[in-house]
Amino acid sequence: GKMAAAEERGGSSLLSAGEEEPPLGLDSLVEEAAAAAPSAGFRLTAVRREPAVRLQHGVSGLEPLAWSEDHRVSVSTARSIAVLEQLSDIHSGGQEMVIHRTAVPAPSTACLLKVGPKKEVAECKEKFANSMDPTVSQTFMLDRVFNPEGKSLPPMRGFKYSSWSPLGCDANGRCLLAALTMDNRLTMHANLNRLQWVQLVDLTEIYGERLYEASYKLSKTDTPRGELGDFPEFQRRHSMQTPVRMEWSGICTTQQVKHNNECRDVGSVLLAVLFENGNIAVWQFQLPFLGKESITSCNTIESGISSPSVLSWWEYEHNNRKMSGLIVGSAFGPVKILPVNLKAVKGYFTLRQPVVLWQEMDQLPVHSIKCIPLYHPYQKCSCSLVVAARGAYVFWCLLLISKAGLNVHNSHVTGLHSLPIVSMTADKQNGTVYTCSSDGKVRQLIPIFTDVALKFEHQLIKLSEVFGSVRTHGIAVSPCGAYLAVITTEGMINGLHPVNKNYQVQFVTLKTFEEAAAQLLESSVQNLFRQVDLTDLVRWKILKDKHIPQFLQEALDKKIESCGSTYFWRLKLFLLRILYQSMQKAPSEVMWRPSHEDTKILISDSPGMGSTEDDQEEGTSKQASRQSLCDTGKGMDIDDTADDSLPQSSDIGGREPMEEKLLEIQAQIEAVEMHLTREHMKRVLGEVYLHTWITENTSIPTRGVCDFLMSDAGYDDRTARVLIGHILKKMNKQTFPEHCSLCKEILPFTDRKQAVCSNGHIWLRCFLTYQSCQSLVYRRCLLHDSIARHPTPEDPEWIKRLLQGPCTFCDSPVF
Repeated sequence: GKMAAAEERGGSSLLSAGEEEPPLGLDSLVEEAAAAAPSAGFRLTAVRREPAVRLQHGVSGLEPLAWSEDHRVSVSTARSIAVLEQLSDIHSGGQEMVIHRTAVPAPSTACLLKVGPKKEVAECKEKFANSMDPTVSQTFMLDRVFNPEGKSLPPMRGFKYSSWSPLGCDANGRCLLAALTMDNRLTMHANLNRLQWVQLVDLTEIYGERLYEASYKLSKTDTPRGELGDFPEFQRRHSMQTPVRMEWSGICTTQQVKHNNECRDVGSVLLAVLFENGNIAVWQFQLPFLGKESITSCNTIESGISSPSVLSWWEYEHNNRKMSGLIVGSAFGPVKILPVNLKAVKGYFTLRQPVVLWQEMDQLPVHSIKCIPLYHPYQKCSCSLVVAARGAYVFWCLLLISKAGLNVHNSHVTGLHSLPIVSMTADKQNGTVYTCSSDGKVRQLIPIFTDVALKFEHQLIKLSEVFGSVRTHGIAVSPCGAYLAVITTEGMINGLHPVNKNYQVQFVTLKTFEEAAAQLLESSVQNLFRQVDLTDLVRWKILKDKHIPQFLQEALDKKIESCGSTYFWRLKLFLLRILYQSMQKAPSEVMWRPSHEDTKILISDSPGMGSTEDDQEEGTSKQASRQSLCDTGKGMDIDDTADDSLPQSSDIGGREPMEEKLLEIQAQIEAVEMHLTREHMKRVLGEVYLHTWITENTSIPTRGVCDFLMSDAGYDDRTARVLIGHILKKMNKQTFPEHCSLCKEILPFTDRKQAVCSNGHIWLRCFLTYQSCQSLVYRRCLLHDSIARHPTPEDPEWIKRLLQGPCTFCDSPVF
């Protein structure tokens, strides 16, 4: 709809297919830039979003910034990969973006590629270093692939590139991180306990072992190339396993037939690794990826491209057929798509032969490639938009499959930047592309379809107007297009360069609150966790205004009335919780600062509070924990917060209306939580009915859940009544109560959150199965909303599936 509206507004046209390309010179740049004024309908106002996160080390590698589907930003630096996780916190009243910060440290030892037996490699290195031929000795000594440990040269520390997998690849259903170090070590990492990153596998080591076993031949028909003592062979063995880039495919789902003839969905994902010599290794991993045992296969494709610089997956769906290929770009200029034969994955197809998208060897290196799936409004079919940054220009190509075959339209967009593009990112939901150069200028390109191909409407975002004078090193757009993350350092001031460089990750908004709210209401995903960037914009607005806008309340109520989806109830719960936080008074002092006054004097000074010392300590610890959640590297100004908070009245009469308002919101929150709990209880009972025999006992307190649902006289749900009737009939008067593990007394089901036996022992209930968690170890939701038990080996498959679910209140994963 956005593109169609743009077409009607008739924005300024850049190059489209069939038009003659202008000369790529400075004059044409100036003319094109002057002619490319954006129309008023696309005017974008970028607003700064606090906090700015300072990096401990300088950034390294190409495209150092990446934003994952589960809202984690990775920044490649000289000592580690800094990971910034965006949270839409429901426990904090601070207006800043809440960020949880972790890091993937660089390995302490240098990576030596396996090119032969250790003794023989050492002898060859000494021979080449002491060679009388300077073309051999100097080439060897100065090549950091051969000498990663450095010796007299500076060490190769830091990361060259990082890439996030799709959502649903690790054991928690989140994204995996593939990291490539400067010394060519390719590893995969997972964040399983939320505080620490674990290396799952070293792909460089495994690939080197495979090549060694195959005598460095890609196929059995290959003829031996020579001995390791020959310098060209020594170079060849290194270049065939030196990674340049790596990219993840989408998740492929196939059906596996079990021994009892049941079908089970099995997920797999592909990782394509581009090597220096043009070869591409395609790894296939079974999901969830746990380690080396999850590797299914590895196939090597010869691309035939010299000096490859970048690659990207091309995934296309036509007539319910999924097609895939790999787009490879060269440092010399050409771009082409290579077929990828996925015999192991049913339902996938590929190209019969390579397709050249750009063949000119014009010495404009391909820096970045993005492939965006779109719908063509005129041809009434899906299509692929491929964009590549080449120097200061953007090359684009529209791929469309029709009855005549594969249609290819391509051209260049010029006049965007006066300096080379250092980073490019794309919003895959609407096809918007963002490019930036090092001078702090970002361009937004919006594709607009024409009868034949497309054109671009673009406008300039000057970061100097948002952050002041800055230099930019990388950009990344959030999954739903709400924010743009930017790596910045200080720019020139009065014509002078800064003495020191302070690298920061800063955020700007790309959407307004109204756009974010509309997108949440019309979302096809219907999952709050996958739209954290949108919910954060809404959270920011409510915390500033201290009320939920009327139009959003009315639209949400209409959705709840017309649609039975629990997603809108969860959205309502989120809005109410943020509204509750906005009404809370800000603490009068920083909670972590130690008090030099005696605690007894403080308690005696406030006898009318009606709380014990223990209660006050507990409340302080809760507030301190909430403050620490909000602490994101840039402290909140207490004076500003106190000014923004509601007027604090000293008399009791002044507090009563606010307390009544808080109690009213609290009652609404309880009502929504109860509705969501009942809906999930119905789902759990449905699973119990489908998967149990007559009078079969399970770990789920079925009778307790049934009694809890029917205990409220005001709750009249015909579906629940019928389901409970069937289950009670199947249980045949059996109750199967839970027992306390400490005193063996019966645990009554009177509370959805906890179970208390007659001796006062309290056990928290799992929110996914409603079983009491009678162990010291359990899992918590990402926002600490609920707890869940760990699956056990004796659990049947259907209970394990229930335990894999997200939080029923906020859609967050469970750790």
